[in-house]
Amino acid sequence: MYVVLLNYTAPIEEIDYALPDHVEWLNKQYEHGHFLASGRRNPRTGGVIITRPMARGKLDAILASDPFSVKHLAQYEVIEFSPTKTAPELRLINEAVPH
Repeated sequence: MYVVLLNYTAPIEEIDYALPDHVEWLNKQYEHGHFLASGRRNPRTGGVIITRPMARGKLDAILASDPFSVKHLAQYEVIEFSPTKTAPELRLINEAVPH
């Protein structure tokens, strides 16, 4: 799994202008089953995305298609981790629990 930290690199007015396209992109990623959660950071300096397990190359390609990336409005920090303990709702993605 990954935690993706988005850091805005443009003024918030440019972010707000591109936000509808970013939200549409997020919706597609949820429809494809790639993302588990996402939202704004507080203070509003970027965002956070929690993904399902996938190959890193696939995640990089997904992030490259984000309108924030295409328009050079954000940078991405990707943190990979292997969950060893989860809430019952996330048990299927916990690599430490036999399925």
